Amino acid sequence: MSDIEQWPTTSADALPVPRKPAWGLFNTRFWLRDLILSILLAFIVIVFLYQPVQVEGTSMMPRLENHERIFINKFVYRLEPIQRGDIVVFWYPLDPSKSYIKRVIGLPDETVAIREGRVYINGRPLLERYIPPGYLDHEDYPPTAVPPEHFFVLGDHRISSNDSRVWGTVDRKYIYGKAVFVYWPFNQLGSLE
Repeated sequence: MSDIEQWPTTSADALPVPRKPAWGLFNTRFWLRDLILSILLAFIVIVFLYQPVQVEGTSMMPRLENHERIFINKFVYRLEPIQRGDIVVFWYPLDPSKSYIKRVIGLPDETVAIREGRVYINGRPLLERYIPPGYLDHEDYPPTAVPPEHFFVLGDHRISSNDSRVWGTVDRKYIYGKAVFVYWPFNQLGSLE
């Protein structure tokens, strides 16, 4: 006989076949992990970055219609200053339980006046291409000095807007977001930049 033993070659002695993992449990574990991570990511985005809001009222027509749904960026003003023309969402200064949406017209330390519906900043006319003639209010508004850390805001539908002409400027601390995107209705889908 030889010094080499022969291994039996029966099918029972073949290499073991790896067991398949319990895919049901395995998939459930990954699915649950992905679901939790998705919810956590959505929470972070909504709480710290973007928030969906619904436009209520007609004061921002024709740009924003009543009941449109938009996203606001709640983080942007930590990185960059509020600029003229931005559409901002803020707590109403006379009742901070209510939110308003308006366009920034006057910046801190500027003087805003309105003559025959035309806005003047520090005595110079402001070009407002976003307002069609039918939405202008042809009233006069006396010069108003915008205090530091405050903003003069107006609705685009000047005839029907309750804004800084009525209740004064908005303190910076009340502004909590910039309107950036319309997501409903779909025919209005798009950026507000």
